[in-house]
Amino acid sequence: MSAYYRQSAEEVMKLVDVTKQGLSDYDVETRQALYGYNELAEGKRTSTIAVFFGQFNDLLVIILLIAAFVSFLLGEVESTIVILLVVILNAILGTVQHAKAEQSLENLKALSSPTAKVMRNNQIIEIASEEIVVGDLLYLEAGDFISADGRVVESYNLHSNESSLTGESLAVAKHTTPLDKGHETIADQNNMVFAGSFVTNGRGFVAVTAIGMETEIGKIANLLDTAKEKKTPLQVSLDHFGEKLALGITMLCVAIFAIDLVRGRELVESFMFAVSLAVAAIPEALSSIVTIVLAFGTRKMAKENAIIRKLYAVESLGSVSVICSDKTGTLTENKMVVQQVYVDQKVIPHDQLQPEHPIEKKLLLQALLCNDALNRDEKEIGDPTEIALVKLGRQFHFDESIIRKHFPRIEEVPFDSDRKLMSTVNQFGQQTIMITKGAVDVLLSKIVKIDTSKGAIAITDEHRKKIEEANHHFSKNGLRVLAIAYKEVKKNWPIDASDERDLTFVGLLAMMDPPRKESQAAVESCIKAGIKPVMITGDHKITATAIAKQIGILQGPSEAIEGHEIEKLTDEQLREQVQDFSVYARVTPEHKIRIVNAWQEKGHVVAMTGDGVNDGPALKKADIGVAMGITGTEVAKDASSMVLTDDNFSTIVKAISNGRSIYTNIKNAILFLLSGNAGAIFVVLYATVFGLPVPFAPVHLLFINLLTDSLPAIAIGLEPHNPNAMKDKPRNIHMSLLNKPFTVRVILEGILIAISTIIAFRVGLSTGDPLTASTMAFATLCLARLVHGFNSRSRESIFAIGVFSNPYTWVAFVIGFLSLHLVLLLPSLTDMFKVAPLSSSQFVLIYSLSIMPFLVIQWYKLLFVRSK
Repeated sequence: MSAYYRQSAEEVMKLVDVTKQGLSDYDVETRQALYGYNELAEGKRTSTIAVFFGQFNDLLVIILLIAAFVSFLLGEVESTIVILLVVILNAILGTVQHAKAEQSLENLKALSSPTAKVMRNNQIIEIASEEIVVGDLLYLEAGDFISADGRVVESYNLHSNESSLTGESLAVAKHTTPLDKGHETIADQNNMVFAGSFVTNGRGFVAVTAIGMETEIGKIANLLDTAKEKKTPLQVSLDHFGEKLALGITMLCVAIFAIDLVRGRELVESFMFAVSLAVAAIPEALSSIVTIVLAFGTRKMAKENAIIRKLYAVESLGSVSVICSDKTGTLTENKMVVQQVYVDQKVIPHDQLQPEHPIEKKLLLQALLCNDALNRDEKEIGDPTEIALVKLGRQFHFDESIIRKHFPRIEEVPFDSDRKLMSTVNQFGQQTIMITKGAVDVLLSKIVKIDTSKGAIAITDEHRKKIEEANHHFSKNGLRVLAIAYKEVKKNWPIDASDERDLTFVGLLAMMDPPRKESQAAVESCIKAGIKPVMITGDHKITATAIAKQIGILQGPSEAIEGHEIEKLTDEQLREQVQDFSVYARVTPEHKIRIVNAWQEKGHVVAMTGDGVNDGPALKKADIGVAMGITGTEVAKDASSMVLTDDNFSTIVKAISNGRSIYTNIKNAILFLLSGNAGAIFVVLYATVFGLPVPFAPVHLLFINLLTDSLPAIAIGLEPHNPNAMKDKPRNIHMSLLNKPFTVRVILEGILIAISTIIAFRVGLSTGDPLTASTMAFATLCLARLVHGFNSRSRESIFAIGVFSNPYTWVAFVIGFLSLHLVLLLPSLTDMFKVAPLSSSQFVLIYSLSIMPFLVIQWYKLLFVRSK
């Protein structure tokens, strides 16, 4: 596409073939056929049915379905029903989580105005925005949404707010002059307007240069559509775990089935034995348990201003090692505030002004009079820089509305981006004063006097040097500077821009969007936790670095880079250098995606914050997309994993801390499930090796996995927040869930549970009744796993963390204990669950054996495990 911003308005109009009379009806028809309609294309969506059936595309699920089918063929109807219920429940839960329709493109469409005003056939008419074509002359005025990209050909104080595209909160003054620099980003193209932004002031004509998917907002829609969401580290770990477990179970079942056949066991019995082993090995409710634990975590985080849109994002938070944060509103307050003033030839902090001092009072009064902003019913209305002046006045009990009534405005010369000045004429008693406010470099050349405590005197080179030094100091520290000057004029004398000369200098007002009070502490907490905070903003480098330095993100100037410098780097070069930069200024949506991708390719888990349309693709690309709830656009929210209801960086840090605790809890819950299942596998293997009867019916193992295992696992997942969570470095996402220490714990704890169960099984076999033996093994395994829930709460002893600090574990234990005894004692359930009646002595033996693994593990933890 042509760089329209580098060409004159006349050249652009020739390029798009339009005159000041606009397009004719024939032109419109021809171009509509050529370019299509001004709308965003929509990608194909996966149907809810397809999402539901996709949940069955998992090895563990397939094994369970085969087990259910075999059970049905063999007449084990109860087992079949239970297995199918579990599989369908998991599929429904998965569908609910994945079938939240992506609304990004719809919300992008909603940003376009439904109608637009265009010049056609030499008259301004209103049309539907989708009917705009390349070459149309858009007529824009204050309040209009801009429906297409275009080159400004006429501007009458035209200003547009482009914050949803660029991240800059200040309205941009538009002009018609060509730009001749080499690297203009969207934020720098002040002679262009863009779809998705809106007009805040003035009016003008714009030659449309791009519509639909060719606009800047269309390119973002393309990026959103192509940006792939990454699986979270836990999802990856569980996928790998599922593949390994499925493979191992299949091989084990086939081997045992073959051994049984060789030993002469009947085909049906051998098959049921293999099915029993598969059911024992697969933690059927694992996915549901993880979902439930994450759901509880999201409720807790919502109370702390972090709304989680995608459940698995909770766990990803715990492994975040890089936070790429926007500046405006996240690290800062998103409100311009006067920080310092230069008056009477000295710099004064804003809160140390003395209104009783004549010059300082004059500066405050004139800043409020040459100003259109106001504070009405606690609502701030107007340009952010002018609102900052109103707030400064209010700080010293100067009400702008009262001041303006007392010193009424007679005339004005509105702000113009070419002049960079604004002037008003106000009546001060018998005097008529013209007040001029604007850019220091422009205003300084029009000044002949300077106000001092001794009165107005002729300005000297020394005075000018001091003013320039103060301006340079303010600008270097990222402050936006306005100068105030005045002169007396004749009453009822018409003024224009040519009267802005021979002025008397009063002072400078330096303002900025200040950092949030809690940002510095949050950044410090990140660094201590091994997380690198990075600022990515559309704002200017000077402003960005000033804020980043204040809150501790930036250590030196070499750590800051601008968008045009990123463009010179290849993806490989950026990947190699990305960790050297802490501040990225004047960036585009494409830059943000490249930055996130570079960090991810370095092996980091990246959280990305944003609020604008321009942030959508990067939010989707990041491991954790964090949208702003107050200032964020719907596009940003829909592309994100998490929404901050307070737009506060420190909330992200709290969420990461919670995420770390939740991951630890999930890992402990998985340890509990696997060690219990390992115990069941070892018992089945023992029976196979020694040619003993089948120790468990499939329904026994399903009862354990779904009831007496699920509730304790959920309870473990609800373990209270660990206050030491942020003292560790982020966990290595490349480390498998089934790493060596974890696997060793699973096996050893499984062996302890198996020993107790095998003893009970052997004692039962000594009675000569295989059903009694099976019942004793089932009851011991069930109780041992219930008690084992207390072991799995923490790597430390339960006595160190508090026996009753997690009441959910006790509730789970009691429910499981009572459920087991209902099965053992109620005649109506004994046939269904294939259990035999037990004597009192057998119950005592079962209780004694089931508590043994707990005692051994707690003894080991008390002696050898120390808290961090």
